[in-house]
Amino acid sequence: MSDTATLPIIDLADLDRDKDTRAALLDRLRVVTHEIGFFHLAGHGIDETLAQRLIAASRRFFALPDADKLEIENSHSPHFRGYTRVGGERTQGYIDWREQLDIGPERAAVANIDPERSWEVLHGPNLWPSHVPQLRDLALEWIARSSDVGLTLLRAWAESLGAPAEFFDDAFADPDPLLKIARYPGHDRTVTGQGVGSHKDVGALTLLYPEPGSGGFQVERDGEWLDIDPLPGHFIVNIGELLEVATGGYLKATVHRVLPPPAGSDRVSLPFFLNPGLDKALPTVPLSANLAAAAKGVGTDVHGGTLHSVYGLNALKSRLRAHPNVTERYHAELARSFDR
Repeated sequence: MSDTATLPIIDLADLDRDKDTRAALLDRLRVVTHEIGFFHLAGHGIDETLAQRLIAASRRFFALPDADKLEIENSHSPHFRGYTRVGGERTQGYIDWREQLDIGPERAAVANIDPERSWEVLHGPNLWPSHVPQLRDLALEWIARSSDVGLTLLRAWAESLGAPAEFFDDAFADPDPLLKIARYPGHDRTVTGQGVGSHKDVGALTLLYPEPGSGGFQVERDGEWLDIDPLPGHFIVNIGELLEVATGGYLKATVHRVLPPPAGSDRVSLPFFLNPGLDKALPTVPLSANLAAAAKGVGTDVHGGTLHSVYGLNALKSRLRAHPNVTERYHAELARSFDR
């Protein structure tokens, strides 16, 4: 069962207004992410036409013949980049009914992986579709603009928790962001009931831009699933496991999922994940006595596994689980030895 709910709205532009407005914004940001971990974000400054152009280019890619899309399938990338076909990803071991592109920082692959730094397998180049060349520049611009928004939010969170604004800056000096461009085909749910299964995000924060008019996004609260309808021009924002770890559970990484759209329809979504460097851990926030008393402690991931403080361990754990084709082709030995 599910009910429709309206998430709180945070207007990021309030940070640049008068002192009282700014203080109220910081207080609201802290309370909202302590209580539910999700909100709508306005005032982010990203022109809606950029989202429209990126979604249009993404739709051109997804409309290509399968053979053209599979030229950049993630099975060609030891770094889990590129195209994932419908049903190619797993959440909690079950099939996710979407196709997607995974795009991260453009980096050279690491030639000799240090066993103590196994996350270095995630460093590498992206795979770009030759048939939709404009997608590359649009996606990289989206990553750059979204990263700026995310860093502004992180500084606001630090202040809201009583720390200096630059408290998290070192961990994000060389971040490892990830953009997924996802298409959810309509489905009668005979194969699977999930577009993406229930999960928490493994990084610091997520900026989700759903295609206007789309639905199916749900947040779990008090054992109930709440339907969240997107607001035009707004991001849906949630914190990831790293901020839960850094605040001793005061901020909440909330379980969420996406349902498939009805048969005969589809939707495109742009989830962007701002993460620190793979070798970085977020510093522990020194909470006041009042806030510390309200911290619930750090839980497990949805598999009952450990939430690691070093981002690369969480990221690698997630990729090895989610993309069995890449894991089996390139990382079978790593998967057997890795504590998942």
